[in-house]
Amino acid sequence: MSASRSETTRPPGPDEPESGAAEAAGPESGPVGGPGADLLAALLDGMDAALCAFDAHGVVTHWNREAERILGWSADEAVGRRGFAGWAVRSADADEVHGRLMSAMDVPGRLVHEFALLRKDGSRLLVRTQSAGVRGADGGPAGVYCAFSEVHAQIDLERSIALSEALFDDAVWGVVLVDVDLRPTVVNGHAARALGSGRTALLGRPLGETVVQGVEELEGALQHVLAEGAPRALAELWVTLRTADGGERRRCWRSGFLRLASPLAEEPVPLGVGWLFQDVTEAKIAAQEADKLRFRSSQLHRAGRAAGECESPMEAATVCLDFALVGFADHALIDLVLGEPAAVTPYGGTSTGDLPPTRLVRVAATPGGSVGPCLPVTAGGIPVRYREGHPALQAVARTGSVRASAPSGASTTPTWSVSRQWPPDSVHALCTVLRSRGRTLGVVTFLRGASRPPFERPDAVYAEDATARMAASLDLLRAVPRPEA
Repeated sequence: MSASRSETTRPPGPDEPESGAAEAAGPESGPVGGPGADLLAALLDGMDAALCAFDAHGVVTHWNREAERILGWSADEAVGRRGFAGWAVRSADADEVHGRLMSAMDVPGRLVHEFALLRKDGSRLLVRTQSAGVRGADGGPAGVYCAFSEVHAQIDLERSIALSEALFDDAVWGVVLVDVDLRPTVVNGHAARALGSGRTALLGRPLGETVVQGVEELEGALQHVLAEGAPRALAELWVTLRTADGGERRRCWRSGFLRLASPLAEEPVPLGVGWLFQDVTEAKIAAQEADKLRFRSSQLHRAGRAAGECESPMEAATVCLDFALVGFADHALIDLVLGEPAAVTPYGGTSTGDLPPTRLVRVAATPGGSVGPCLPVTAGGIPVRYREGHPALQAVARTGSVRASAPSGASTTPTWSVSRQWPPDSVHALCTVLRSRGRTLGVVTFLRGASRPPFERPDAVYAEDATARMAASLDLLRAVPRPEA
């Protein structure tokens, strides 16, 4: 089926003149036959937009396949008719539509109109047209070409373009388009700020230049989307970014992925991946802290109930310590003051003058080489050989908590921990003082390995709560006479 015709042998329609339609159309009614005409017909048929053309007298000279698809009228039925009256437009609207279309010959540029056309089955269709005049060899008006599409399809296209512009302008989500080589091709303002760089500076560069840690997981997700398609749910990715001053910052991005395929190819051809993300670091940290607080409160509650069922005060103290250790530390030690504890007041004061040097005796500990419950230790009253300035002795002197960590690079050697009488794998320590009835009974030491972070102030508060419960039991241990052997 040809998209353009220079003549027609079809009998004239009811709204056409009885004779001379082709002659009235003049030489501009269709292209001259030959290779040029065939090329033009092929180009018009391959267009995605519906297109028709009129000569200076309003006779249809061109009608492509997309116009046939939208309205149902074939090129054989359309080419050669004068205007749309009686077939593609209602008779009542024909004069107005014809006048608006042909007015494009008299003005420069394009005119945009919306009006209703008739399909071959009689239904009406609202279309949006863009029409422009055609000039002949002498510069005079030779006709009009008109491109049209369904209004709903045009609106959908405009919405898609508007959405793209809004996303790439400054949306509340970061938007990054990456090509099949996983290099950014488009970055919006939000994403550029999240990545700590300019929008153009990120283009074409590997993601590993900005993402220090977590780039393997990110690139793995992008490769999966290219190969398998978009996942059904959002993913939360933790990454570490390199800052402008050479530092690092850790962020959590809630991410969604879309595989981009060309709509112009017969088979889907991947163009890359659309990556949308939002920074949820603060919310994740807050949720983690809330979960940690709820868990620790539950552990202390369970510890109190379990300790109340213990017959021995030492058993009650060790049970309480076992509950406190879960998820908190790897090892724990209980050291009690040798002899009768003095009434030491907070901030280092005493009620009986200067104190003699404090000596501590190990009474309970967790296994040094493996995870296990805290068990009593038979030390025979021999003090632990703590050197001056030891964190446990500092806690007694301050009647408060003391935190300590191995120097950088010392985590691979046990020298730091062994010299302090701690298990060899210990890297971080927290010493909390046992206080009851205004007296210092001893010290509880919590220890963490290299896989855990250092103790922080919230950790010290939790340890002090657990130690206070243990202090009551250990004070009872001194008050209750031991049975005779």
